[in-house]
Amino acid sequence: MENRNKKVIIGIVAKHINNNQSKINSLIRDEVKQAIFDNGGIAIGILSPNEEILYAGNDWKDYEGKIRKEEIIDELNLCDGVILQGGITCEAYESWIAKYCYDNNIPILGICAGQNAIARGLGGTTFKISNPEKHDKSFDEYVHSIKIDKESKFYSITQKEEIMVNSRHKNSIEECPRLNKVAFCEDGYADVIEDPNKDFYIGVRFHPESLYKKDENMNNIFKAFLEICKN
Repeated sequence: MENRNKKVIIGIVAKHINNNQSKINSLIRDEVKQAIFDNGGIAIGILSPNEEILYAGNDWKDYEGKIRKEEIIDELNLCDGVILQGGITCEAYESWIAKYCYDNNIPILGICAGQNAIARGLGGTTFKISNPEKHDKSFDEYVHSIKIDKESKFYSITQKEEIMVNSRHKNSIEECPRLNKVAFCEDGYADVIEDPNKDFYIGVRFHPESLYKKDENMNNIFKAFLEICKN
Protein backbone atom coordinates (compact mmCIF):
# COMPACT_ATOMS: atom_id res chain seq x y z
CA MET A 1 0.00 0.00 0.00
CA GLU A 2 2.95 2.35 0.48
CA ASN A 3 4.07 2.30 -3.16
CA ARG A 4 0.94 3.44 -4.95
CA ASN A 5 2.01 7.08 -5.37
CA LYS A 6 -0.43 8.18 -2.71
CA LYS A 7 -3.44 7.51 -4.91
CA VAL A 8 -6.54 7.26 -2.75
CA ILE A 9 -8.48 4.01 -3.20
CA ILE A 10 -12.26 4.35 -2.90
CA GLY A 11 -14.46 1.29 -2.67
CA ILE A 12 -17.83 1.71 -4.38
CA VAL A 13 -20.37 -0.69 -2.90
CA ALA A 14 -22.08 -2.54 -5.72
CA LYS A 15 -25.84 -2.83 -5.99
CA HIS A 16 -27.86 -5.41 -7.92
CA ILE A 17 -30.12 -4.62 -10.82
CA ASN A 18 -32.48 -6.88 -12.70
CA ASN A 19 -32.86 -5.81 -16.32
CA ASN A 20 -35.66 -8.32 -16.93
CA GLN A 21 -33.05 -10.83 -18.00
CA SER A 22 -32.36 -14.30 -16.72
CA LYS A 23 -29.31 -13.07 -14.79
CA ILE A 24 -29.01 -10.35 -12.15
CA ASN A 25 -25.75 -8.39 -12.23
CA SER A 26 -23.78 -6.30 -9.78
CA LEU A 27 -23.82 -2.59 -10.64
CA ILE A 28 -21.38 0.27 -10.20
CA ARG A 29 -22.59 3.48 -11.78
CA ASP A 30 -20.18 5.04 -14.25
CA GLU A 31 -20.82 8.58 -13.01
CA VAL A 32 -19.81 7.60 -9.47
CA LYS A 33 -16.57 5.88 -10.45
CA GLN A 34 -15.73 8.68 -12.90
CA ALA A 35 -16.07 11.35 -10.23
CA ILE A 36 -13.43 9.46 -8.23
CA PHE A 37 -11.01 9.03 -11.13
CA ASP A 38 -11.48 12.62 -12.33
CA ASN A 39 -10.53 13.91 -8.87
CA GLY A 40 -7.34 11.88 -8.74
CA GLY A 41 -8.48 8.77 -6.90
CA ILE A 42 -8.75 5.09 -7.78
CA ALA A 43 -12.18 3.46 -7.78
CA ILE A 44 -12.68 -0.23 -7.05
CA GLY A 45 -15.79 -2.31 -6.45
CA ILE A 46 -16.96 -3.71 -3.14
CA LEU A 47 -18.95 -6.80 -4.11
CA SER A 48 -21.29 -8.88 -2.02
CA PRO A 49 -19.77 -12.34 -1.41
CA ASN A 50 -23.29 -13.71 -0.94
CA GLU A 51 -24.87 -15.51 -3.87
CA GLU A 52 -28.30 -14.70 -2.44
CA ILE A 53 -29.37 -11.06 -2.77
CA LEU A 54 -30.58 -9.83 0.60
CA TYR A 55 -32.85 -6.89 -0.24
CA ALA A 56 -33.73 -5.03 2.94
CA GLY A 57 -34.92 -1.65 4.15
CA ASN A 58 -35.23 -0.62 7.77
CA ASP A 59 -35.27 -4.32 8.71
CA TRP A 60 -31.71 -5.04 7.49
CA LYS A 61 -30.69 -6.58 10.82
CA ASP A 62 -33.06 -9.47 10.16
CA TYR A 63 -30.50 -10.61 7.58
CA GLU A 64 -27.33 -9.73 9.50
CA GLY A 65 -26.56 -13.36 10.33
CA LYS A 66 -26.44 -14.22 6.62
CA ILE A 67 -23.94 -11.52 5.65
CA ARG A 68 -20.46 -12.91 4.90
CA LYS A 69 -18.73 -10.28 6.98
CA GLU A 70 -15.11 -11.50 6.98
CA GLU A 71 -14.86 -11.34 3.21
CA ILE A 72 -16.44 -7.91 3.10
CA ILE A 73 -13.94 -6.70 5.72
CA ASP A 74 -11.11 -8.04 3.53
CA GLU A 75 -12.46 -5.90 0.68
CA LEU A 76 -12.83 -2.83 2.88
CA ASN A 77 -9.25 -3.20 4.08
CA LEU A 78 -8.12 -2.42 0.53
CA CYS A 79 -9.82 0.97 0.66
CA ASP A 80 -9.20 4.41 2.11
CA GLY A 81 -12.87 5.32 1.91
CA VAL A 82 -16.25 3.97 0.82
CA ILE A 83 -19.16 5.21 -1.29
CA LEU A 84 -22.69 3.85 -0.98
CA GLN A 85 -24.53 4.41 -4.25
CA GLY A 86 -28.04 5.51 -5.06
CA GLY A 87 -30.63 3.13 -6.46
CA ILE A 88 -34.16 1.85 -6.14
CA THR A 89 -33.39 -0.78 -3.50
CA CYS A 90 -31.02 -1.34 -0.60
CA GLU A 91 -29.37 -4.56 0.47
CA ALA A 92 -28.61 -5.69 4.00
CA TYR A 93 -24.86 -5.63 3.44
CA GLU A 94 -24.96 -1.93 2.60
CA SER A 95 -26.27 -0.93 6.02
CA TRP A 96 -23.87 -3.36 7.67
CA ILE A 97 -20.97 -1.73 5.80
CA ALA A 98 -22.22 1.69 6.91
CA LYS A 99 -22.12 0.59 10.55
CA TYR A 100 -18.71 -1.06 10.16
CA CYS A 101 -17.31 2.14 8.66
CA TYR A 102 -18.80 4.14 11.52
CA ASP A 103 -17.34 1.84 14.17
CA ASN A 104 -13.91 1.88 12.50
CA ASN A 105 -13.86 5.55 11.44
CA ILE A 106 -13.61 4.73 7.74
CA PRO A 107 -14.66 7.77 5.67
CA ILE A 108 -17.95 7.16 3.91
CA LEU A 109 -20.18 9.05 1.48
CA GLY A 110 -23.75 7.86 1.03
CA ILE A 111 -25.68 9.02 -2.05
CA CYS A 112 -29.51 8.93 -2.06
CA ALA A 113 -30.26 5.28 -1.19
CA GLY A 114 -26.76 5.29 0.27
CA GLN A 115 -27.95 7.99 2.66
CA ASN A 116 -30.73 5.60 3.68
CA ALA A 117 -28.17 2.86 4.32
CA ILE A 118 -26.08 5.19 6.51
CA ALA A 119 -29.10 6.13 8.63
CA ARG A 120 -30.34 2.53 8.91
CA GLY A 121 -26.88 1.25 9.83
CA LEU A 122 -27.01 3.37 12.96
CA GLY A 123 -30.55 2.49 13.96
CA GLY A 124 -32.36 5.07 11.85
CA THR A 125 -35.48 4.74 9.72
CA THR A 126 -36.82 6.10 6.44
CA PHE A 127 -40.28 6.88 5.11
CA LYS A 128 -41.99 7.34 1.75
CA ILE A 129 -42.48 11.00 0.96
CA SER A 130 -45.96 12.34 0.24
CA ASN A 131 -45.03 14.20 -2.96
CA PRO A 132 -42.68 12.02 -5.05
CA GLU A 133 -43.85 13.76 -8.22
CA LYS A 134 -41.91 16.80 -7.02
CA HIS A 135 -38.73 15.06 -5.89
CA ASP A 136 -38.40 12.05 -8.21
CA LYS A 137 -37.56 14.23 -11.21
CA SER A 138 -34.01 14.55 -12.53
CA PHE A 139 -30.41 13.44 -12.21
CA ASP A 140 -29.06 16.00 -14.66
CA GLU A 141 -30.97 19.20 -13.86
CA TYR A 142 -31.49 21.29 -10.74
CA VAL A 143 -34.81 20.64 -9.03
CA HIS A 144 -34.78 22.65 -5.79
CA SER A 145 -32.52 24.44 -3.34
CA ILE A 146 -31.37 23.28 0.08
CA LYS A 147 -30.49 25.37 3.11
CA ILE A 148 -27.35 24.32 5.00
CA ASP A 149 -26.54 24.64 8.69
CA LYS A 150 -23.51 26.93 9.02
CA GLU A 151 -22.19 24.87 11.94
CA SER A 152 -22.03 21.66 9.91
CA LYS A 153 -19.15 19.83 8.30
CA PHE A 154 -21.08 19.98 5.04
CA TYR A 155 -21.07 23.77 5.17
CA SER A 156 -17.27 23.68 5.46
CA ILE A 157 -17.28 21.87 2.10
CA THR A 158 -19.60 24.21 0.21
CA GLN A 159 -19.02 27.45 2.14
CA LYS A 160 -22.59 28.34 1.20
CA GLU A 161 -25.82 28.51 3.19
CA GLU A 162 -27.93 27.60 0.16
CA ILE A 163 -27.22 25.63 -3.00
CA MET A 164 -29.21 24.11 -5.85
CA VAL A 165 -29.41 20.31 -6.15
CA ASN A 166 -30.95 17.69 -8.39
CA SER A 167 -33.55 15.31 -6.97
CA ARG A 168 -34.39 11.70 -7.80
CA HIS A 169 -35.92 9.92 -4.81
CA LYS A 170 -39.14 8.69 -3.21
CA ASN A 171 -37.95 8.24 0.37
CA SER A 172 -36.46 10.42 3.07
CA ILE A 173 -34.84 10.11 6.49
CA GLU A 174 -37.18 9.85 9.46
CA GLU A 175 -34.92 9.06 12.43
CA CYS A 176 -31.11 9.04 12.38
CA PRO A 177 -29.62 8.44 15.86
CA ARG A 178 -26.02 9.66 16.30
CA LEU A 179 -26.31 11.73 13.11
CA ASN A 180 -27.34 15.33 12.55
CA LYS A 181 -29.70 16.55 9.86
CA VAL A 182 -27.84 19.57 8.51
CA ALA A 183 -29.47 20.58 5.21
CA PHE A 184 -33.13 20.69 4.22
CA CYS A 185 -35.24 21.31 1.16
CA GLU A 186 -38.30 23.55 1.36
CA ASP A 187 -40.51 20.54 2.18
CA GLY A 188 -38.46 19.80 5.29
CA TYR A 189 -36.81 16.61 4.02
CA ALA A 190 -33.24 16.07 5.18
CA ASP A 191 -30.99 16.41 2.14
CA VAL A 192 -27.77 16.00 4.16
CA ILE A 193 -27.00 14.02 7.31
CA GLU A 194 -23.63 13.74 9.02
CA ASP A 195 -21.71 12.82 12.14
CA PRO A 196 -19.79 15.94 13.23
CA ASN A 197 -17.33 13.86 15.24
CA LYS A 198 -16.18 11.58 12.41
CA ASP A 199 -13.59 12.51 9.80
CA PHE A 200 -16.15 12.09 7.01
CA TYR A 201 -19.48 10.37 7.62
CA ILE A 202 -21.96 12.12 5.34
CA GLY A 203 -25.09 11.12 3.45
CA VAL A 204 -26.68 13.28 0.75
CA ARG A 205 -30.15 12.88 -0.71
CA PHE A 206 -29.22 14.31 -4.12
CA HIS A 207 -26.82 12.96 -6.78
CA PRO A 208 -23.57 14.98 -6.93
CA GLU A 209 -22.06 12.47 -9.37
CA SER A 210 -24.49 13.67 -12.05
CA LEU A 211 -23.58 17.35 -11.67
CA TYR A 212 -19.92 17.41 -10.58
CA LYS A 213 -18.58 18.26 -14.05
CA LYS A 214 -20.51 21.53 -14.20
CA ASP A 215 -21.11 22.43 -10.55
CA GLU A 216 -18.24 23.31 -8.23
CA ASN A 217 -20.37 22.66 -5.15
CA MET A 218 -20.96 19.08 -6.26
CA ASN A 219 -17.35 18.47 -7.22
CA ASN A 220 -16.18 19.88 -3.89
CA ILE A 221 -18.02 17.06 -2.14
CA PHE A 222 -15.82 14.51 -3.91
CA LYS A 223 -12.69 16.63 -3.47
CA ALA A 224 -13.26 16.97 0.28
CA PHE A 225 -14.04 13.26 0.59
CA LEU A 226 -10.85 12.23 -1.23
CA GLU A 227 -8.75 14.67 0.78
CA ILE A 228 -9.96 13.20 4.05
CA CYS A 229 -9.37 9.68 2.72
CA LYS A 230 -5.85 10.64 1.70
CA ASN A 231 -5.01 11.89 5.18
